[in-house]
Amino acid sequence: MWTGFKRMVHAGFIGFWRNAYVSLAAVFVMTVTLFVVGSVLLVGQLLNASLVEIRDKVDINVYMVPSAQEEDIVKLQTSLEALPDVREVTYTSREEALTAFQERHKDDELTIQALDELGDNPLGASLAIRAAETSQYEGIANFISDQQINEDPANPLIDRVNYFQNKEAIEKLTAIIGAVERGSYIAMIILVIATVLITLNTVRLAIFTSREEISVMRLVGASNMFIRGPFILQGIVYGIIAGVLTLLVLYPIVLWLGPATEGFFQFNIFSYYIGHFGYLFFVIVGSGIVLGALASILAITRYLRV
Repeated sequence: MWTGFKRMVHAGFIGFWRNAYVSLAAVFVMTVTLFVVGSVLLVGQLLNASLVEIRDKVDINVYMVPSAQEEDIVKLQTSLEALPDVREVTYTSREEALTAFQERHKDDELTIQALDELGDNPLGASLAIRAAETSQYEGIANFISDQQINEDPANPLIDRVNYFQNKEAIEKLTAIIGAVERGSYIAMIILVIATVLITLNTVRLAIFTSREEISVMRLVGASNMFIRGPFILQGIVYGIIAGVLTLLVLYPIVLWLGPATEGFFQFNIFSYYIGHFGYLFFVIVGSGIVLGALASILAITRYLRV
């Protein structure tokens, strides 16, 4: 068994170098295919980071009346944090709201003068609520509306909620996120199918040059595994070389794009490439090995029939 295995490995490498031009073509096609797969992985991470960044900027702001008591606001905050759809609730006191307002309008003398003439802080405290998903904001807003309806009219707490002003934007963002996620899955499925078909035809071309040798081996009683072995090994070698070349080609591209993606998307794609190199190596080279071996098995099958 060990002798047969060594012979298959030897025959596989001999076949790889003997059909150098065909092997080069197969490696080139697989490199292009794996480059597309690797690009989709990186663009997917860039897109996900962008969506997370946008999602984190969306929230519901609940503005309290200036006379609201802090203990009542904290009680409402606790109730909101107990909701399963709520990810985070940030409390801003009246003093913090006033300081932020003065900072925003520090160059507007009329506004600052009018504020000084009031003498008292006209701003109320507020709660900024972030949901786990953008689709969950409506349920949170309904909960706040119910709290507002059940308030004591003589001692109100909530002044207004900005969800309904931002509802259209939040719904559009929810629709965009859903469409992007569905589109990513569809694109990945299409690319996988295209990858298998292209790789299969390329490896089939490499095996076609040895069709007579395969027929002779089959006629003299060689086992199917012994015949398949060298070609499966060749497919694996194609995949390894193509995967490594893909990573080498991607490196200067992500190095060049890194500063641009960090400035525009707040996501450095080069840092992701370096930080997750092991994962990318496993996925890209592993995909090349699996595709090369699978394509070889499928391509050799037709020549095993005499």
